[in-house]
Order: sequence, then C-alpha cells, then structure tokens
Amino acid sequence: MRRQGKLFTVLTALLACGALGVAVPASAAVPQARLLPDGRAVAPPSAPPAVEAMIEAANRIRHRPYVWGGGHRNWNSRGYDCSGSVSYVMHAAGLLESPLDSTGFMRWGSGGAGSWVRIYANREHVFAVIAGLRWDTSYSEDGDRTGPGWSEQMRPTGGFRLRHPLGIFQVTPLASRHQG
Repeated sequence: MRRQGKLFTVLTALLACGALGVAVPASAAVPQARLLPDGRAVAPPSAPPAVEAMIEAANRIRHRPYVWGGGHRNWNSRGYDCSGSVSYVMHAAGLLESPLDSTGFMRWGSGGAGSWVRIYANREHVFAVIAGLRWDTSYSEDGDRTGPGWSEQMRPTGGFRLRHPLGIFQVTPLASRHQG
C-alpha cells in the first residue's frame, strides 16, 4: 500500500510538470483569454487595461521570426527572442522601461504567481502566461513557426523561477498614455 502511494505521488508530479507528454493547459485563476483560429488572443472582458495592452502588443509581434537579441536594441524589431518578446508586452502594459534578458526577469517584479500574469525565467529562457495563455518563443504546437506566439498548453516549468509584475492594476498602458 505504501509503495502505491509513492507511485501515485510520483505520477501526479510528472503529470503536473508535463513530463509524461500529457498536454497540461496553461490556465489562470482569472477569466481565460481566448485563442482565435488565426493564432491571435482575445482578452476576457474583465481583464485590467494592462493585460489588454499585453495581449494587443503580443498579437502585433506574434509569428515574427525568432532573432537572437531581437527586441533589445529597439522595441520595434524585425524579430524577437524570448526575453525581447516578453519585454515588449510588459513595456506595452507600462510595466517595463527597458528590455531585460532572461536573467533580469529572474529578479523582476515579485516572486510567485500573479493572478493575471506569470513570468517563468531561468538563465537561458523566459516565457509568460497572460490571462491563462502561454506567450513563448518555443515549445509550441502551432506548426513550423519560429518566434513568439500563443499557446493554450503549458510547458514543463522545472528549473524556472516564477515571478509576476507589480502594479498591474495601477499602471497606465502606453497606448492609453498617447490618446487625447
């Protein structure tokens, strides 16, 4: 009986990490964004303006090619790497002044999961879950694309630090700052 309990615990942990190849949804404790057939995301009606701005910004650069260092010299780039694409959407939300690399995101914001946004960062990669959709440059299931895109499925998170932005309800997204 004790051995069965250990086996159950191990299998449960492997499933939670996605290690058995079972698709685990990238979910949120808030209303979930929708993924349209063309690959664009739509924010839920109750999303704060910063989250709407993140999703709109991500849709603008989704499926641009993966370019190492892309998005670090200029916000508008021909292509983006992982940290450039996460930096781009955080900047559009008014949460980031200048781009960070993945190690910068390991210390950015606050530790743990946020309700609307989660950042997963390690020394080599960073991705975000925004309103329950994963924003990432790799580990995708939507064909042969490179570069940033949305996914409804979560990827394994072992070795990543979990962070979240601070002030998501207090910031004014960039698009709102430039309107009349």
